[in-house]
Amino acid sequence: MRSTISILLLTAIAAGILSSACKSSGRDGSGGLFGPKDETQEAAKLVAEANQELTKIKKLYNENEGDEEKPGKRQQLKKALEANDAEQVKKISDDVVYLINDGMDYARAAIEKLQKAQDLNINQDYKEYLRLKELALSKQVEAFEQYRQAARSLRDNYDPKNDKLRAKVKEEFEQRSDNYRALMEKARDYSSQANELAREAIRRSVQQ
Repeated sequence: MRSTISILLLTAIAAGILSSACKSSGRDGSGGLFGPKDETQEAAKLVAEANQELTKIKKLYNENEGDEEKPGKRQQLKKALEANDAEQVKKISDDVVYLINDGMDYARAAIEKLQKAQDLNINQDYKEYLRLKELALSKQVEAFEQYRQAARSLRDNYDPKNDKLRAKVKEEFEQRSDNYRALMEKARDYSSQANELAREAIRRSVQQ
């Protein structure tokens, strides 16, 4: 998950596609007698704005995952479950729900910007790259929703005194966590496809 979130839209690769787009289109962006205006630079601005949204997501992700010095929400929640600490389970789960809500809002904003960029008059490789990155982000949103539902169920239903209900809630949490991981893997696949397309576009532009 870390590599997918940290930069879904790799700046260096995007810049390479921009260069390739300008070369292969044969236009300087001024338009004129031979066709509509090339809108690569406008698309680049939208991509930069999408990256800003992804940077916000990365901060939330780091808060959830933590590091060697400070455990994140995920590790805190795991320990609370192991200790059967209902108060902490509910509190941390509530924190996670709000983190994910914010992350989903940022992801949807980034998706909207990528969709707008795809609607512009840009190189076909660049358009396909953005489409694949949009698909990756969409899968991330689906994954976030699974994780949000898992955390919300813990927050609302966890009861250490009710063995049957507690077992059911934990089972649902594990199932949604598995769904989350599977969807994040699909997001990584789409992102990897986009990155490979970008590398190929850069190779072609260098050979021209």
